Amino acid sequence: MRLYEIRQNFKEAKVTDARVCRGGSSSSSGSLNESTYQVESSPCYVAEGRRGKIMEIKNIFCIGRNYKNHALELGNEVPDQPLVFSKPTSALASADGSVLSFPANRGDIHHELEIVLYIGNEVERGFTVEEIVTQMALGIDLTLRDIQSNLKKKGHPWLVAKGFRNAAIVTEFWEFPGVEQIKDVEFSLERNGETVQQGNIQSVIFSFQELLEYIHEEFGLSKGDIIYTGTPEGVGPITDGEEYTLKWGNEVKGRFTVSKRS
Repeated sequence: MRLYEIRQNFKEAKVTDARVCRGGSSSSSGSLNESTYQVESSPCYVAEGRRGKIMEIKNIFCIGRNYKNHALELGNEVPDQPLVFSKPTSALASADGSVLSFPANRGDIHHELEIVLYIGNEVERGFTVEEIVTQMALGIDLTLRDIQSNLKKKGHPWLVAKGFRNAAIVTEFWEFPGVEQIKDVEFSLERNGETVQQGNIQSVIFSFQELLEYIHEEFGLSKGDIIYTGTPEGVGPITDGEEYTLKWGNEVKGRFTVSKRS
């Protein structure tokens, strides 16, 4: 999958006018056959999904502590309502085999594997998940853990620890088949061929329906928003040179290699 960042301030933009965001660098390569895409704001990110489908990405909502064992492994309380935070679109990166760059001098950076939902239809009151979610992907919410711990102690927001470049990794999107169809599927993260995280949605504290209703009530959901729905236990630090593979069942959905830089 390619992520395109459109910075031109006009309503109709050719994707070939956009910068391709790959591994923290940009180039003018990777056009989508001179496709024309309607954008509503600037800057705007669009993702190339399967069969060349172009998908605008607007807001990035993330859910913390939605798997009980993950909350407990970090010594956190299990929440009684969804814990929502956000990331800027500039944090997006593709799990397309690229080498992704991360800071080496800001403490531990932890991987958090997640299912990512894409809101592809307009959101109206009384919606169901299947009515508004059209695509899904796997993603990694990366966290500057030492910085986050210090921010939490001070009662400050987490954005600095959650919103850095390449902190929102995502695979190619594919069609969302419905909650019932995915509830038994295991998703996993491998580090250099060894599984370090694994889970399925039967272990969540808040269902997709509850998460989307809560986000919509508090912030408003729009077509083009994506939601990182929480991580199972097994989070841990990334190290320079490691290769990570994201799997849905036995199917590889994406991978990337870590480059830590000072």
